[in-house]
Amino acid sequence: MTQQKLPDSNQINLNIGGMSCASCVGRVERALKKVDGVAEANVNLATHKAQITLNKPLPPETLVNAVTSAGYEAQIVKNSSPTADDSKQEKAEIGHLKWSLIIAVVLTIPVFLLEMGGHVSSTFHHMIMSTLGEQNSWYTQWFLTTLVMLIPGFNFYKKGIPALLHLAPDMNSLVAVGTLAAYCYSVIATFIPQLLPEGTVHVYYEAAAVIITLILIGRLLEAKAKGRTSQAIKQLVQLQVSHANVYRDGQLTEIPIDQVQLGDLITVKPGERIPVDGVITEGNSYVDESMITGEPIPVKKQPNDPVVGSTVNQKGALTVQATKVGNDTVLAQIIRMVETAQGSKLPIQAIIDKVTLWFVPTIMALAVITFIIWIIFAKDSALSFALVSAVAVLIVACPCAMGLATPVSIMVGTGRAAESGIFIRKGEALQILKDIKVIALDKTGTLTKGKPELTDFICDESYDKNQAITLLASLEAKSEHPIAEAIVQYAQKFNLKLLPVDNFTTVTGQGLQATIEQQTVQVGTAYFMQQQKINTDKFTETATRLAKEGKTPFYMAINQQLVAITAVADPIKETTPQAINAFHQLGLKVVMITGDNKHTAQAIAKQLGIDEVVAEVLPDGKVEAIKSLKQQGSLAYVGDGINDAPALAEADIGIAIGTGTDVAIEAADVVLMSGDLLGVVKAITLSKATIRNIHQNIFWAFAYNTALVPIAMGILYPFFGILLSPAIAAGAMALSSVFVLGNALRLKRIPLEK
Repeated sequence: MTQQKLPDSNQINLNIGGMSCASCVGRVERALKKVDGVAEANVNLATHKAQITLNKPLPPETLVNAVTSAGYEAQIVKNSSPTADDSKQEKAEIGHLKWSLIIAVVLTIPVFLLEMGGHVSSTFHHMIMSTLGEQNSWYTQWFLTTLVMLIPGFNFYKKGIPALLHLAPDMNSLVAVGTLAAYCYSVIATFIPQLLPEGTVHVYYEAAAVIITLILIGRLLEAKAKGRTSQAIKQLVQLQVSHANVYRDGQLTEIPIDQVQLGDLITVKPGERIPVDGVITEGNSYVDESMITGEPIPVKKQPNDPVVGSTVNQKGALTVQATKVGNDTVLAQIIRMVETAQGSKLPIQAIIDKVTLWFVPTIMALAVITFIIWIIFAKDSALSFALVSAVAVLIVACPCAMGLATPVSIMVGTGRAAESGIFIRKGEALQILKDIKVIALDKTGTLTKGKPELTDFICDESYDKNQAITLLASLEAKSEHPIAEAIVQYAQKFNLKLLPVDNFTTVTGQGLQATIEQQTVQVGTAYFMQQQKINTDKFTETATRLAKEGKTPFYMAINQQLVAITAVADPIKETTPQAINAFHQLGLKVVMITGDNKHTAQAIAKQLGIDEVVAEVLPDGKVEAIKSLKQQGSLAYVGDGINDAPALAEADIGIAIGTGTDVAIEAADVVLMSGDLLGVVKAITLSKATIRNIHQNIFWAFAYNTALVPIAMGILYPFFGILLSPAIAAGAMALSSVFVLGNALRLKRIPLEK
């Protein structure tokens, strides 16, 4: 398992407080971009985070001051565990909203019943008139509504009015102006009614109270839904181990995880999580790595095998030497990778940003226009109609839905990917992946396992097969070539004991020769056998068949007599054929680009049904091949080696196999931790689903505002006598954000397993 690199020091992350809608996002971004040294600033309404990229060194406090000057709060995100504090803040926010809502509901219900109960039931109306009387009823409503506005509703005015005074109105400003308009009109009607024209003395306390209560309901639902959108990353954070049992001065001591140092020896009992990344020094076990790879089957581990922190040791006790600790562990890097993707913006977001920049000021202008139109054209109760319609316009508009449309879908989509071992390093990859037309694949380590195996051993009937394998493995054990290791491992399957070897010689790239138990044993290519004057004719047909299968045949002779032919190949991964078939079902052209010889490459391509082969190319040749293939459409390249890095960078989307090298992963847009090509299929499926989900959210957000703002202005009243109540407007506004969040959460149920 490879390690991800830390983010560049030119990136700073901030937690932003006080944002309530898309307009806030725009203002914070503009404030940050004005700071000299800021190259790019992305602010996310769903995560309340800002990712700032610098083009020169800059104290983080400068950025904090810029955000504060814009009227918002900012806090530097520490590298250690940014999400731990986020979880506490989220719980505190939900707790505060719950209490605010309880208070609001308790105070609002009597106001609503006193004012609206009489409209529903004449009996109730007569009861109120005969007991409290109209004036006392208004006094009671005034008192309770004032408490609603001062206690649970205070934040709307605390944030909205200063924003309005700074000529930077936001969602809070709309609520503040709308409820204050209804409240102040009602106060005048209650205490100094002589100031109002005859026939317009009405109170709208219930509108102000109900608006605040319904919006608080919406915000509580929104806060809870936001928590679910980031569930994947929270689960990753919860996997982090808090303590480790470490040998110090010969003693086994339990210490906090942040005190573990490189080189420490750590004991891990069965059932425990491995505290940090390391290498096994003692013990054998099976380790559940599903939290990293998404693969449920435990992996066998033995001495010298690497292990990843926070994976679960299942069977035996292990001693692990720490090789990566703190922010360098795979889990810490994955958390950072997911956070970066979730905080990024897709190209489609640019359209929304332009609209939301002017959204709130436009709504406030429309409210003023609405008020004026009703005052001019309404015959009876013009002032009342004007007030109700203007307040409804202010309240029904919802920039929140537009601001959340894209980021919540990205959060859920990237989180769903992470659960399957797919880590999207750059958010824009989500948008590009769905349009891929060509998928180019490296062969070794991508289509194949990347490690040679002995696939065939065909022995002459006149010779004992086990004896031949024993001699072959004994000879190959003296070589350091990867093929030799594959042959020795093959012999180990039969529990064969290796024999002493004398007079070992090698001819580079051709063959080996030695004396074993007074027999001359020779292994090599057909050319090598020719040089040794050994006839290979009896295995000619077999050798041709093996070569056509993409395997490399070798011959074995004992005392100048040919006794066996063996073949070594880099086996194709079990899931590769299924993945290739899935690519074709998605309508993709599949191309293999490899440095291997044409015959082997063509044999594998024919076996897998690959459409085109580019063989015998160096790393530069891969780049040129990708440039050429890109003319056929958007291209994704999948690779795992150091020589794949230039190709990964050149492709429209670079996908690195996570079992590969750091260099390849660093150059990629998407990382598959399991090394399974089906992960590419899952990534494309998720990309299509996420972008479709974003389009649905954007359509809803724009359609909602386009349809309901004119209705709130009273466009239906002349034809149908329908006027939108401010209370109903508040409910609709609250539900619009919840709808967007609920739609995004559907991505968690997208089936990825084939």
